[in-house]
Amino acid sequence: MIPLLNFAHAQHRNHSELESQASSHLSLSGKQKHPALDIPIWRRWLVVLGAFLALFCTFGQLTSFGTYLSWYKQNQLSSYSSSTISWIGSLQLWMFFFSGAAVGWYFDHHGPRPLLVTGAVIYTSSIIMISFCKSYYQYLLAQGVLFGLGVGLMFYPPISSVATHFSEYRATALGIAAAGSSAGGIVFPIMLRRLFLHVGFPYAVRISGFLSLLCCGISALTITSARPPSSTRFKLEDYTSSLKNIKYLLLLSGSALISLGLYVPFFYIPQFVQARGYGAGSPEDHVSTYILAIMNFGGLLGRIVPAALSDHVGRFNMIFLCALFSGVSCMALWLPTSFVSTPGGRIALEITFALSFGFFSGGFIALINVCIAEISETEKVGSRIGLLYCLVSFPSMAGGPLAGRLLGSHSHAYVGMILFTGATTITGSLFILWTRLRVDSRLFVRV
Repeated sequence: MIPLLNFAHAQHRNHSELESQASSHLSLSGKQKHPALDIPIWRRWLVVLGAFLALFCTFGQLTSFGTYLSWYKQNQLSSYSSSTISWIGSLQLWMFFFSGAAVGWYFDHHGPRPLLVTGAVIYTSSIIMISFCKSYYQYLLAQGVLFGLGVGLMFYPPISSVATHFSEYRATALGIAAAGSSAGGIVFPIMLRRLFLHVGFPYAVRISGFLSLLCCGISALTITSARPPSSTRFKLEDYTSSLKNIKYLLLLSGSALISLGLYVPFFYIPQFVQARGYGAGSPEDHVSTYILAIMNFGGLLGRIVPAALSDHVGRFNMIFLCALFSGVSCMALWLPTSFVSTPGGRIALEITFALSFGFFSGGFIALINVCIAEISETEKVGSRIGLLYCLVSFPSMAGGPLAGRLLGSHSHAYVGMILFTGATTITGSLFILWTRLRVDSRLFVRV
């Protein structure tokens, strides 16, 4: 299951331990030969390439929903409120997160190929369907339900597969594969926005669909698992027993609160920038084309730098700071843009906010699995991460529409949304701090 593999990635292992493991040709149990050692190194890096492409086209487009929301509000779904339109993206998130545990279990027992083939068909079909949609419910089903399910099927197996192929270079391999999601989050918002304007919405979506088909096809052909299928049976108590652990429950509560606001800027920032401008051709209109890509670029840095620093300052210390400053950036950078009158000042604040929020939210996302592993026994890590993803899928789904309901019709229409995003994220960070203090009550130590 993918969470267990993330745990293996998260653990402290020095170079000599890895060399000893490889030279003894033992698995984690110490009873059988490590399966990846018989696979040529070029074949293993081919799996990394396939995983990069899978995450590039799937998660990259998932984090680009703000581009769609902005377009829908001005065109096909102009009669609907932003809150109503955001349910499309919220369903994407819910399907993606909620499917994680089931997809991971199936991967353990049957390998990646059936999931990848099914995911490629569902994912690319959903994109083509979007280009033919006319009604709101059609977008909800095609882009919300099917698209989100396709992303889940194409996201979890590649990451899991990469982890089975590497021991000594696992962190590097997983880092390269995960970079595909951030690369896609940079490319797709710009590409889609420009295609919408030059070839029209239907053809723009179909072009992205055929590009995704190519990426998914290569992924399905190149990705394999080096681990034999598992015969372990599903046990419900592995999940329910975790809710009795106070540290895990606090971490889950904090993650749920943070998830209420974490994806709101990714949904609404393009629309926000456009609304602050003065129509087509204004400086904000140009910035809105790139603002989501800028935020995802910040996320790319955030997935790398805080994770590296956490080895020195502590994982819980770092994830608390990332969660806290995600909320603080909303209050200190995003909120003031509603009151700045000069275009230059607004644009500078908008870009600074996009980079900072992307950076700190990316750090939180990168560290949450590691922190769960820090407070869990080895045999419980998989079930605990799977349970957390399933449960936070609900606040992740609710956050966008709730924030949209706070939009006003006056000159400071986004103030309520920004306050909601900042407040939920900061409050969630306090639960993360509470968890950290339960792990170790001493303030100035690495935790």
